[in-house]
Amino acid sequence: MVNTALDRLAGLPLGTRMVVRYRIGDGLTDALGELSARDSHGCTISTRSGPVTIAYDDVHLAKAVPPPPPPRARRLQG
Repeated sequence: MVNTALDRLAGLPLGTRMVVRYRIGDGLTDALGELSARDSHGCTISTRSGPVTIAYDDVHLAKAVPPPPPPRARRLQG
């Protein structure tokens, strides 16, 4: 069985905004941010809370995502 998530990770340029779902303990979690590094063992996603290094063996899903929406203007209470 071919892991298309790993194919995506290998094919996308560094700096691509993406989400990676990966195994952590007995469950799964997501890392959302920029693909900042990759080597033969895994990749690093730069998230808002800091870099997350993910081993390829733990990756379940990966895909590029659009940029975040611009911040909304604050509403003035009238």
